[in-house]
Amino acid sequence: MLRAEGLTKRYEEVEALTDLELEVRPGEVYCLLGPNGAGKSTTMNLFLGFTAPTAGRAWVCGLDVAYHPIESKRHLAYIPEQVHLYPHLSGAENLEYFASLGGSAVAGPEIEGLLAQVGLPRAAIHRRSGEYSKGMRQKVGLAIAVAKRARALLLDEPTSGLDPRASFEFSRLVRGMCDEGVAVLMATHDLFRARDLANRIGILCAGRLVWEGAGADFTGEDLERIYLAHVRRAAEEASA
Repeated sequence: MLRAEGLTKRYEEVEALTDLELEVRPGEVYCLLGPNGAGKSTTMNLFLGFTAPTAGRAWVCGLDVAYHPIESKRHLAYIPEQVHLYPHLSGAENLEYFASLGGSAVAGPEIEGLLAQVGLPRAAIHRRSGEYSKGMRQKVGLAIAVAKRARALLLDEPTSGLDPRASFEFSRLVRGMCDEGVAVLMATHDLFRARDLANRIGILCAGRLVWEGAGADFTGEDLERIYLAHVRRAAEEASA
């Protein structure tokens, strides 16, 4: 569903991403860990076609994003750290509007069903979204992805700022989408959530994928130790 081949992005003298090789299969969650500036958001932007690669290719469902920017977006849904909805519109109205932009017409009972499916309280469905918590906005974002029938989902720090219960609930909903065959690439700082949710985990440091492993093969403490060792080594190499 998602594949990076030698994906590289350079900004003048700064190389934000270097020769990234990555693949996310249907029904899989791949979590990218890394400190600020490691290249996680750059990776997301390259898959979304928001920026052009300096070298290499980003593929979405067999489409080279650089050559098929519009077609590739039809298969994607993106949930950033802060989901921005129109605050004067209800959750239902936002879903109807954004789904229509993605080419999916939903209305009436189907809208209510989608929002209920992702766990938005029924009392909030027709309430102005300006009154929503972050977790509620994230659920509307997931409902938009479901309505769009996205085959791949990009998540950029989606659980940042959520309380533990909301974070767990969001992860459960993402796993449910994976069970339907959706491929998920998630950038996060949350090591323990990544370990619980991901099929595979990659660590980015200074724009390079320096480690990759299966989430189930490690305890949270193991993953923390591996992560800190790689971050420390990258910092030492940068200052040498």
